[in-house]
Amino acid sequence: MRISPIDLTIIAVYLMGITLFGARFRRGQKNLRDYFLGSQTAPWWALACSIVATETSTLTMIGAPAIAFGGNLCFLQLVMGYLVARVILCAVLVPRYFQGEFYTAYQLLERRYGRRMRSAAASVFLITRAVAEGVRISAIGKVVGVAFGTGDRISILIVAALTLFYTFEGGMRAVIWTDFIQFVLYLSGSVAAFFLLLHKIPGGWPTIAHAATAAGGKLTIFDFTFSLTRSYTFWSGILGGTFLTMASHGTDQTLVQRLLAARNERDSKTALLASGVIIFIQFALFLVLGVMLFVYAQHAILPVPGGDSDRVLPEFIVRAMPTGLVGLVLASIFAVAMSNASGSLNSLASSSIMDFGGPHTEQGADGAPAKLLGRSRKMTLAWGVVLALLGLIRWGPVLVAGLTIASITYGALLGVFLLGIWNRQANENGALVGFLAGLTAMIAVKLFTPLAWTWYVLVGTFVTFAVGSLASVLLETRKMPTMPLP
Repeated sequence: MRISPIDLTIIAVYLMGITLFGARFRRGQKNLRDYFLGSQTAPWWALACSIVATETSTLTMIGAPAIAFGGNLCFLQLVMGYLVARVILCAVLVPRYFQGEFYTAYQLLERRYGRRMRSAAASVFLITRAVAEGVRISAIGKVVGVAFGTGDRISILIVAALTLFYTFEGGMRAVIWTDFIQFVLYLSGSVAAFFLLLHKIPGGWPTIAHAATAAGGKLTIFDFTFSLTRSYTFWSGILGGTFLTMASHGTDQTLVQRLLAARNERDSKTALLASGVIIFIQFALFLVLGVMLFVYAQHAILPVPGGDSDRVLPEFIVRAMPTGLVGLVLASIFAVAMSNASGSLNSLASSSIMDFGGPHTEQGADGAPAKLLGRSRKMTLAWGVVLALLGLIRWGPVLVAGLTIASITYGALLGVFLLGIWNRQANENGALVGFLAGLTAMIAVKLFTPLAWTWYVLVGTFVTFAVGSLASVLLETRKMPTMPLP
């Protein structure tokens, strides 16, 4: 073991404390609205932090510094697209989620097209979210391996089991409020790492700035080169980042569920926009940490085990941080992993129950039958087992792997949503053809082209929209959409 008993105690206290805190939210649950939407009582600022904690993962916390350690700050161009997308979503999709009693994003598709489109979109979400979350959970193993010098699989199972327990018990309210605590913890840990690095590098920030510039512009943020094969340019960042976030925050049940849990449409929009400001500051901090670690490695021993830059931050934590602070920062990394897993578990369960439970499920959602609540908890348990098993798989560079998996399917999802909003002639048959075409096209793009992953969602959206529009004309039927979206 490479950390002290004090640090181990801090981690253990955190894990048990957050688990018991989340489990206490079981009290007062009476129906599916309580379990899946937290009774729609959370304030906008808690939802904003929950959104950030959900889109931040262990992949982000160790992967973003790794990107800057080996490159520069150009990833921030992608984050700028995240901000643009939030403004568009507030105008295009968020208002439509509050024009009915929705529990999942895909109920909106059923209203526009029909049941088959809803089921198809929900199925793709379930598969994509499960695999992507498996990558995220596996990332905690890299931290554990560095911190304890042992195998990582047991710790992955422990984190998954504890997260499953409080999500199983507390539902969405537990997810939101544990997210808030975990957000505060991991951001505090990151700030602590920043100031410690600033103290340990001789000369402080002037030395960092000089060394980073001399190393080939590691403080570079903008790259105006137009390229379809480079991941982090201004154009792929603004356009790709915008479409990526429109898909993730507008069509992915994990994040849409946060928007639906708001007290009203105004709170939902406020939380979404506020989360954009926070996420930009957060990514800037993570990336600057990577540059600082690069400079620190020139003044002290900081190994990169197996050339895996994802392990650079964990190595610094274990080797250079004082006792006590090591436990705090490692606990913050565990916090990120648990926050992601809890949100994914609840959203996977909600989509499984609501999107595939049949009309009787929605009719009984407000009636609070104990049977439906019990089924929801069992579904949470089932998905917990699936995510734990997927987390045991060894993936490649974690941040890019996680984003790439999601980007392959996000374009098709966003495409059918925009098709329903902007093309009133679109019908269910056409939407299904477009959806399938978008998925097929992006799998082919991934396998047979060098296109950078940052362009995936934009291309997938365009293919889905174009093919869906054409197919709707060719496959026009007498049956009109259930309820055209205004």
